[in-house]
Amino acid sequence: MPPDPRPTLTTPDDDPHLWLEEIDSPRALAWVAAQNAATLARLADARFEADRAAVKAILDRPDKLPFVSRRHGHLYNVWQDAEHPRGLWRRTTEASFRSDAPDWDILLDLDALAAAEGEDWVFKGVKAQPAGGDRALLSLSRGGGDATVLREYSLSRRAILDDGFHLPEAKSDAAWLDADTLLLSSAWGEGMATSSGYARTVRHWARGTDPATAPVVFACPAEHMLVGASVDREAGGRVTYYDLRSFYERRLHLGDGAGPRQALDLPVDAEADWQRGWLAVRLRSPWRLGGTTHPADALLGIRLDDFLAGGRDFATLFTPAPRRALQSMHWCDGRLVLAVLDALRPVYQVLTPGAGMGEGAWASAELPGLPEVGTAMLWPLDGAREESDGTLLLLVQDPITPPALRLTDTALAAPSLLKQAPSVFDAGGLVATRHEAISVDGERIPYVQTGPAKAPDGDAPVHLTGYGGFRVSSMPYYQGVQGKLWLERGGTTVLANIRGGGEFGTAWHEAGRRERKHLSHDDFAAVAADLVRRGVTRPGRIAAEGGSNGGLLIANMLVRYPERFGALFCTIPLIDMRRYSKLLAGASWIAEYGDPDRPEDWEFLQHVSAYHRAEPGRRYPPILLATTRRDDRVHPGHARKMAAKLQALGYPALFHEPAAGGHGYGKDNDEVARFAALGSAFLRRAIGWEAEGEAAGPARPGG
Repeated sequence: MPPDPRPTLTTPDDDPHLWLEEIDSPRALAWVAAQNAATLARLADARFEADRAAVKAILDRPDKLPFVSRRHGHLYNVWQDAEHPRGLWRRTTEASFRSDAPDWDILLDLDALAAAEGEDWVFKGVKAQPAGGDRALLSLSRGGGDATVLREYSLSRRAILDDGFHLPEAKSDAAWLDADTLLLSSAWGEGMATSSGYARTVRHWARGTDPATAPVVFACPAEHMLVGASVDREAGGRVTYYDLRSFYERRLHLGDGAGPRQALDLPVDAEADWQRGWLAVRLRSPWRLGGTTHPADALLGIRLDDFLAGGRDFATLFTPAPRRALQSMHWCDGRLVLAVLDALRPVYQVLTPGAGMGEGAWASAELPGLPEVGTAMLWPLDGAREESDGTLLLLVQDPITPPALRLTDTALAAPSLLKQAPSVFDAGGLVATRHEAISVDGERIPYVQTGPAKAPDGDAPVHLTGYGGFRVSSMPYYQGVQGKLWLERGGTTVLANIRGGGEFGTAWHEAGRRERKHLSHDDFAAVAADLVRRGVTRPGRIAAEGGSNGGLLIANMLVRYPERFGALFCTIPLIDMRRYSKLLAGASWIAEYGDPDRPEDWEFLQHVSAYHRAEPGRRYPPILLATTRRDDRVHPGHARKMAAKLQALGYPALFHEPAAGGHGYGKDNDEVARFAALGSAFLRRAIGWEAEGEAAGPARPGG
């Protein structure tokens, strides 16, 4: 059973470490510098440097998979390696890509651009003009944050245009309405940001005009999450405006460049997408139409014109089951591609509207040969939906089998191998198997264990990770980095499918959301206990890691289940649940966690606010908290303050904060490798599994 709830917090706003939220203040930066120096002095030895070099070599490999997207007959790719750490934006022909040594045409060298302009540029994406236009809109981030600078680029001139569209740094998006007009969704400008820091308006921005005076054609209240717009070329340039009220609520409107004209009469929590005159609607909650109630997670289809005219004679395209859930849907060449998890096994179905028996029926086909324990991804090769000819890319992998990139189509022709990723660690003698733990309320919690095929000896060094939030499904991908740092050395890795994720649909997510968030944490602790029960390991040999929402998870393992772990690596985390909604993008997550300013929500939030639950006199396992200074999504103050509080309480918590990286682990392969190697060095030492250096025991107050 979980520990008894801590006493109600009577003074939650008494925060002596609030000054650490001042990201770039001299006092805060001096504290960070001292912390970084202390952490590196303890961990950065010869073994760490060897690990960093090994991971960087994996990330820089010239034979790694180059992921591509097709546009106007060319295949585009962004590539990072040792020679080009920031990356190259490049393209080639399809015939050349199929060869062993494609002939790449370099469009933009990010390293050269950063050096010439004295900026810490990170490539964040590109929006090309429609119909084969010459222009593209680049998104460039300083240090890897979500906020970007928008700049117009000419493909024919291979240059950023000084007199083209240019928007200063902000959280922005844009859609080409035509060659000389953008629909701009940006937080830049007075009154243009929501309380979450995203775009509150859509502006009609004509070439050569000031974006500050561009007319607003769509807007939402400041308390909503964001708005945006997209242009449907197949429908003559019809515009879809969307208003995301929260992560799980939206309103869609159809219109033109001057603004919305018709709202779609759909449940506010439903998702909708359409192509070639057909509409698909994915439900989050039950929807009663006439005498029929369609269940949550069902997928419905209808002709778009019929729906807009008031018709509601939907065809049922997918019906959920207790452990069978729709993960996503997308259109490709007039067919609807469904990604499904059936008892965690990946399934892909392709539905063809109007091709079944009877008016409005849909024909269905399923892609064969997908792994039982592993993952598959199927997506269109073409970057623009209006250009798609039905070609699909298929990526299949499992924890010990590197990914293979294959080519198929919406008719599900036998996939042909396009590119094969190399093996980057020795997987000899390793197996990946599924297991289930029983959580505090009797729920079965699946997990994937990867490690030696031989019988466990009860002392395995285990790396355990999970996420459990925002309906994100945790899948068993190829473990390149952990394979090199953990599995190849005889360790075991475990991926927990805890509640709050989307593995089994809305009910699984709801079971770990808001007042039930603690259950996702209970699930993770139950997996740790099950590894001990099965004789795989003992608590002191379990090293747990999680990032972002998974960082909230790890922080709660520290304060709620410290006896079940030997070490914790808490990365880019949320931790202070009293102030999270006031920091950066935090207000956008109220739908997931609750609103701490509402007393009834704080009543349950306080029990997962590890920053407030940490207390002196308890035996906490060693912990390394790590964030990045340029994370403009989850505020670095969370990790800073938790480290400072633990140290003030007498616990020797370690802290690490590189200067760049955004909401991730680095802006280039060297930074990512350094982050991974540091975390691995800490975890291995803390659980007593380190060939060099002194093994660290459990942390105790005062030393």
